[in-house]
Amino acid sequence: MLFQIYGDTSMWQLLGWALVFVGLIVTNEISRRTKAGGIFFFLILPAALTVYFVAIQIGAGMGAAWALENSTYVYMNGWFHYAKLYAATAGCIGFMMIKYGWGIGKKEWFKPFPFIIVAINILIAVGSDFESAIRGAQALAETGSRYWYSNEGVWLYGGWWNVLNGIAGILNIFCMTGWWGIYRSKDKKDMLWPDMTWCFIIAYDIWNFEYTYNNLPTHAWYCGLALLLAPTFANMFWNKGGWIQNRANTLAIWCMFAQVFPLFQVGTKFAVIPVLYGSEYTSGLELSMASQPTYANPTAQGVLAILALAANVVCLAAIIKRAIEQKKNPYKNEIFTDQKDFKLAMARAEEQ
Repeated sequence: MLFQIYGDTSMWQLLGWALVFVGLIVTNEISRRTKAGGIFFFLILPAALTVYFVAIQIGAGMGAAWALENSTYVYMNGWFHYAKLYAATAGCIGFMMIKYGWGIGKKEWFKPFPFIIVAINILIAVGSDFESAIRGAQALAETGSRYWYSNEGVWLYGGWWNVLNGIAGILNIFCMTGWWGIYRSKDKKDMLWPDMTWCFIIAYDIWNFEYTYNNLPTHAWYCGLALLLAPTFANMFWNKGGWIQNRANTLAIWCMFAQVFPLFQVGTKFAVIPVLYGSEYTSGLELSMASQPTYANPTAQGVLAILALAANVVCLAAIIKRAIEQKKNPYKNEIFTDQKDFKLAMARAEEQ
């Protein structure tokens, strides 16, 4: 068991997960199928929210109660949340430029952009994992417990699992192959990266879930499971080769929602927390207002970290083996061309 899903609120928790999962799939389809949808979600909406975020920061700096008590300011004011939101949104805009041939999006030299922006997003998460490991060690030395209080008001439990997962994240960057193999779909709905097959997707999903479980524990039921499975589900059934676009779209949309409505996942019946904290707490909001927890069960964190590292080591080893056998540079060239997923994605691609 990874999460505390039982008791009177279990049906609400499962309903919340289903709503997020379906909502992300639907909004992703709206944003990818039409220019208007993409422009709204990744240009107009982020611009409006930026004004909102700046207003909150100015108000808080002036000591205004409405800003200081705003849930975005109280629960989502850390560097990571803003960095992730804008990095994901930048990725969505860049992917739209490629699939619609806007400006530099039609240039050959711009093709590695998807790799660059994904690598940046991974490194942001890796930095957060290493930060938690360091802060956990400091807390252990000072208080005798690895619990440390983040600036988002969450008690995190930092340890060796963060280090292992951080290493897995770095390896995951090198598991992205065929940087130049970026295509537009014939129907102009998708930017395709055919060489990003199930091998990478599985390694990424395990690593990223462990990242959320370690560093966003009160959100992981949603931003870990629902958010990761939505783009994987779409790629599996109807959008071959479009996983990275699906991932960027759903991530940006979720980050915007979570930044504005953080209490959905921490302060309502939909709230779910990991087994790490035991049964003492029932919601992230309750946990954030508590003193340093006394109970900790990091078994799941450790197991998942080992699994994430193993998955990425295996994936990278397979890439190296294929690269040697095919006598190819795996980053300049595509090496999964024999896989069914690659062939199905290329059948959708526009001729170049």
